[in-house]
Amino acid sequence: MFTIQPVIKWSGSKRSQAAAITQYIPNFNRYYEPFVGGGSIAYAISPDKGLCGDIYEPLINLWRLIQSGYETLLEQYRLHWDRLQNEGYLVFYEIREKYNKNQNPADLFFLSRTCVNGLIRFNKNGEFNNSLHHTRKGIDPMRLKSIMANWSERLQGVEFQSGDYWETTQNVRKGDFVYLDPPYFHTKGRYFGTIDFERFTDYLVWLNKKNVNYALSFDGIRGETDYMIELPKELYKRHLMLSSGNSSFKKVMDKKNETVYESLYLNY
Repeated sequence: MFTIQPVIKWSGSKRSQAAAITQYIPNFNRYYEPFVGGGSIAYAISPDKGLCGDIYEPLINLWRLIQSGYETLLEQYRLHWDRLQNEGYLVFYEIREKYNKNQNPADLFFLSRTCVNGLIRFNKNGEFNNSLHHTRKGIDPMRLKSIMANWSERLQGVEFQSGDYWETTQNVRKGDFVYLDPPYFHTKGRYFGTIDFERFTDYLVWLNKKNVNYALSFDGIRGETDYMIELPKELYKRHLMLSSGNSSFKKVMDKKNETVYESLYLNY
């Protein structure tokens, strides 16, 4: 079983689905992932040629550091982590406040590895607003080093670009492959950015007209609640339901364990 040790904790991670998703991915010339988030699918594929993007520029800057400067990033993490162990919880909130002013990717990295359940959440002003996970001290820098080195190696073929999904995939052509994991329709307000459904379906029409293969992860079912969105049937050929484990958001917010199944749409 292919397991992924995360380097960045990011909401909506596809670590639990990576093995299932990648088995449906066809051969391609160039890989595109315009909503890269925690990067699990890019990691699993490790493409020779790829472009991963995100509208949240600090995240892209962080990915570039992991790819080409992880030793420096690790040292900055170690300094923050040591302070947290020695000085206590106020260090987390000091760094969070500093990040919201300066958006330093090294600070974002530390916050992602020490906040509650790795849930990356923002308020309406776009400020990081999750709290410290008091019962966990964050991953030890010594253990993190090998994880970062492994991710850096597997992402050497990827170009990271900040921008809207239309922008980062503008050069896609037949023979390329696009994996899409946009903000889900029912998660507005929790994460950075939202999705305009009509604009997004226009984008899928555009991909189909260019004969570009895509896979789309989207809303599904959580517990007994159905969150599935009516995607126009002419946009895809297959609709699968993949297990995503239990909802970490519901566990944190409501103290409930609810099994999640997410949609995977394929246009091939």
